[in-house]
Amino acid sequence: MKPELTLRPARAFDAIPCATIVNEWVEATGWMPRIHTRAEIVARCRERQCGTMIAECAGEVAGFLSLDGNEVTSLFVASTGHGTGAALLDRARKERERLTLWTFAANRPARRFYEREGFLPARRSIDNAERLPDIEYVWTAA
Repeated sequence: MKPELTLRPARAFDAIPCATIVNEWVEATGWMPRIHTRAEIVARCRERQCGTMIAECAGEVAGFLSLDGNEVTSLFVASTGHGTGAALLDRARKERERLTLWTFAANRPARRFYEREGFLPARRSIDNAERLPDIEYVWTAA
């Protein structure tokens, strides 16, 4: 039996597990340059508590989603294929009529996921700190 996933607002002590998820993703992603230290990512996670929803499974942070207005500024999960990302997006969609987000063009798994979740590509850019091509996606309630 799969443990239940619960969603809740972020709290101060979530910064380190959230940063761990981000840091592990950066380290596992060959095309992603490390432009922030591990400590800087922890600090950024602390700063972004407001508007962040945590997905928790068996008492552990399984992922998180950060919103700034209608923009999803972060969506990271500890492991894919468990419904964590979809659950976080579902919660955000219940609270908004429209969502936008950016993902790197090289992040094909994320692109497939967002498109499966009803997001449509809107435009491309390289206006990011990493200087990598990225794609803005948009979701609008039916």
